[in-house]
Amino acid sequence: GVLRAIRAALPSAHVLVIDDGSTDGTREVVMAVADKDSQVELVCRDRKAGLGDAYREGFTRGIADGMDLLVEIDADHSHDPAMLPALVSAACHGADVVIGSRYVPGGRIIGWSRSRLRLSRWGNRYAAVALGLAVNDATSGFRVYRSSIVQTFGLEGVRASGYGFQVEMTYRAIRCGARVVEIPIEFRERASGESKMSRRIVVEAMALVTGWALRDLMTARRRRRMYIDAS
Repeated sequence: GVLRAIRAALPSAHVLVIDDGSTDGTREVVMAVADKDSQVELVCRDRKAGLGDAYREGFTRGIADGMDLLVEIDADHSHDPAMLPALVSAACHGADVVIGSRYVPGGRIIGWSRSRLRLSRWGNRYAAVALGLAVNDATSGFRVYRSSIVQTFGLEGVRASGYGFQVEMTYRAIRCGARVVEIPIEFRERASGESKMSRRIVVEAMALVTGWALRDLMTARRRRRMYIDAS
């Protein structure tokens, strides 16, 4: 269903599915589609290396294949493929990063508990303040990158493996001068399966954000000290 919807929304797109040893039949379904559609490709990995590692592999392959735009979308029906043309259009009109945002006017979340919604909102606000990001939804996994901006900051330096990956990519892109645009989306909690969200992932993301913020603060202090010494 998701593959058909993506292909209908973006007929010229190449769809790459990263499967990390799933046991729910995903691999067989994608293989059946790929056998009939040359624009659908499956990458099978027998180990679960984390969300960030899967994104890195997908982006690396896209860049190697000469793709101009790199798109992230979840395959669990949380993201509506019908929004893809709007996100891609924003990138085609000059944005370096386009985020499908749940926290701008018009965006919303369906099916989350109040506690999870508070955690997500608080995490995004903390990241925005700590890192100086003028972004409302730095943790969204529905987005488009220009491959040129990803090559500018380099995937080899991106360390986060969980949901912190989205924040780190946003942070690195903005540090490189990227123009970021947020498009409102409707996010729906998955109808089946289990969320990858865990306490370990939240702690990892918070620790990374705090570390980056402290590093930036120390770097700014060193630069001020050098400027004062030089003058």
